Amino acid sequence: MTTLPDFEAWAIFAKVAEAGSFTRAAADLGLSNPTVSKAITRLEARLGTALLHRTSRRLSLTRTGEGALEHARRILAEGEAVEADASAQATTPRGVVRLAAPMSFGVAHLAPILPEFLQQYPQVGIELHLGDEQDDLIGGGFDLALRIAALADSSLRARRICAVRRPVVASPAYFERHGRPTHPRDLADHAALIYTNMPTPQLWRFHHPREGDYAVPVRGSLHVNNAEALGPALLAGIGIAVQPEFIVWRDLAEGRLEAVLPDWEVTPIALNLVSPPGVLRPARVTALADHLVRHLSAAAWAASLDASPPATA
Repeated sequence: MTTLPDFEAWAIFAKVAEAGSFTRAAADLGLSNPTVSKAITRLEARLGTALLHRTSRRLSLTRTGEGALEHARRILAEGEAVEADASAQATTPRGVVRLAAPMSFGVAHLAPILPEFLQQYPQVGIELHLGDEQDDLIGGGFDLALRIAALADSSLRARRICAVRRPVVASPAYFERHGRPTHPRDLADHAALIYTNMPTPQLWRFHHPREGDYAVPVRGSLHVNNAEALGPALLAGIGIAVQPEFIVWRDLAEGRLEAVLPDWEVTPIALNLVSPPGVLRPARVTALADHLVRHLSAAAWAASLDASPPATA
């Protein structure tokens, strides 16, 4: 079986040779004399030969010790450099952050706020992966991910940024032709535009503060796995859809779409920032996380439903 080199003992040997005594080396390293002496003894036993000549007054290198000293010095220097670099990265934002986000949200709302961050932290790079599937953070090597969902319990760290409402919307022309639903059961008679990347795409679930829960099966001719792709069909008056407000907020505010069933809430979800478990994370990750929360928690779409034209019966 192959065993790892005793890096600690080699580093201690380099320091002993530099200091000229066990006592001074121990003081420089913050170790006890016995710890330093045992490390050298352990190393010599492993090599089967002495590295140092010991007398009551001084230490000197054996021929083997002289030959090994330069290598040991490099081990000590490399170890110190690794720790210094890692410590600097832990306190000064630099390096690459791997970030995952949903496709439509990432293009429309995440990408626009990244240039400011990159200008503020020129030593930080971002690898952004966009997709509507939920990536395996740990297996995929991601530092952070934005997820729009009701999160299941897991070992991941999660930070809720804001709620994401999902109104039932269609164009004014569609409602003129087909009428405006006043109860979720009415949706069974409408042409639904269906987003498939959800647990029950053809069963829409609602909650009312007084009437409780209601689930209605829906049918439609367009099924997509990206909610933004429903936009053209909605604007053309083809059907009715449940859409996240961050996609439809401008169309609602400018009257191209209208929301109905204001007292009925589709099962609530939220925009969450998740990261792998663990208390410590590099400064670059913390800096980006704070940047995302600061900007996205003040989302422009938050007031979109309040600003949209009222639906009429």
